Formats: sequence, C-alpha cells, structure tokens
Amino acid sequence: MTRVKVCGVTRESDLLAVAASGADAVGLISGVSVDTPREVSPEQAASLAATTPPFLTTVLVTMPETTTDALTMVRRTGVDAVQVHGVDPEMAAELGDHVRTLLVATDADRAPAYEGVADAVLVDSVDEAGAGGTGETHDWARTRELVGSLDTPVILAGGLTPENVAEVVETVDPYGVDVASGTEASGGVKDRGKVEAFVRNARRGTEVAP
Repeated sequence: MTRVKVCGVTRESDLLAVAASGADAVGLISGVSVDTPREVSPEQAASLAATTPPFLTTVLVTMPETTTDALTMVRRTGVDAVQVHGVDPEMAAELGDHVRTLLVATDADRAPAYEGVADAVLVDSVDEAGAGGTGETHDWARTRELVGSLDTPVILAGGLTPENVAEVVETVDPYGVDVASGTEASGGVKDRGKVEAFVRNARRGTEVAP
C-alpha cells in the first residue's frame, strides 16, 4: 500500500485533519533558507509534534548547513524523522548515523547517489537551492525507473493533487507520495476535503474518486 505524507502543516486543526484522513506522516517545515508560507518556528514545530496522535509519523523538513544544525533541530522539535534538502551524500551519510529515520529530497538524476545512505529518497521538482515545494510535476517515467533500480524506497513529490495522485501511483508505483500545496486552501492552510481526497485516491491507485 502506498504511504502518504501531507507536508507543510502549520496549524493544530490542520494536523488533526491530516491524522483523521488516515495519512501515514505529516511534514513540519522549519529551518529552511527559502521563503515559504508553510514554515513554522522550531517552537511551533515542537508543539505540533507533541500534539500529534499516535501512529502518525512526524517529519521535520529542513535545509541544514551542517550536520550539527540538523541534529539540533531534530532535538528541539522532537520529531520521529527528518527530511533534508540541499545536502550532499557525504553529509547525508553522516546524518544517517545519528537520526532514526532520514529522508533525502533530490531530483531524479541525483537520487542514485543516496542509495544506501538514506532510509528513503524523496524525488521532487527542486529549485537551484535544492528546495522542493515548487508545485511542479516532473518526469514520472524517470522516477518509475528509479523505483525499479534502487533498493532504497522512493517517495514521489512535486505537483501532486487529489486529481492526479491515482495516476501517479499507477505509473510510478512509489513507496510513498508527498503533497503540500496540492491539499491547500491557501498558502500554509490545509483544505480538509482535499486532504481526505488525496489520501483516499492515493490508496485507491487506479480508481479515481469522483
């Protein structure tokens, strides 16, 4: 079954909506070098993580300059896993020795470099700084090749919506899918109906809900 992560949660009400939808993970963005309405302070991230119901994995999404920065953020926020953007394989390997679950976000061409380094590779449409959340789709066929060639689980992100996620799951067969802007009413604010539809359609695979 395809795992689902809903990213960019900034409010407790949205967090609870994600939990009620049956998603597997929730992403809390903090400590990034790009301007995004989905970023929260480390204190807000810690508060949201502390109120997350059981069986919903909390994921810190961050862009650390050093390994120490990343580990400090993990401790401050108390999350279950960390997703890093803009780090090279050497830094990812060092982080992987210290965190329980490490996700590395990158593009499809660079994803093989993180094989055996990260617990999962999140293939996204990234900008020049290595940040995701662009809302742009990419070559799903290329990502499908990665799924077949890598032992490391592949999570697909980038331009996903309730309307296209079933096709994505059918085409790519990823370990998981990750959505942010595709489930929003406005920047940083979730639309509960979109969240529920996204999770439902991701799980259905080829059968798109009306």
